[in-house]
Amino acid sequence: MQVTPGHLFAQLDFRDVVENDERLILELDNRPDLVNRRGALQGGLVATLIDIAAGRLADRHVGPGQDVATADMTIHYLAPILEGPARAEATVVRAGRRLSVIAVDVTDGAQGRLAARATVTFAVLEAR
Repeated sequence: MQVTPGHLFAQLDFRDVVENDERLILELDNRPDLVNRRGALQGGLVATLIDIAAGRLADRHVGPGQDVATADMTIHYLAPILEGPARAEATVVRAGRRLSVIAVDVTDGAQGRLAARATVTFAVLEAR
């Protein structure tokens, strides 16, 4: 994942694990500066990880000059990510001309436990 130096995402240090047209896996370490008072990865950062993984995968299915924008995101938080890394696995549900739907499962890498399940819908935007 290429990120502009100094951008917030560069500070978060997302790692690509797998990237192809049907699946994208990203990881984010559970660091002391990213956790809540209980020691779990902040829920907003889990949502960010989901949105980035899903968006990058959806973007692989649009034409030249097109882009995607998050239209809807539903997240079910199932368990805290206490050890990490948080591993988001995005898969294509449907890649259409106007909308794409991506499913994302997030696991706590150390425990292999499902921590969140999400569905993200993207609007496909035409070039301006």
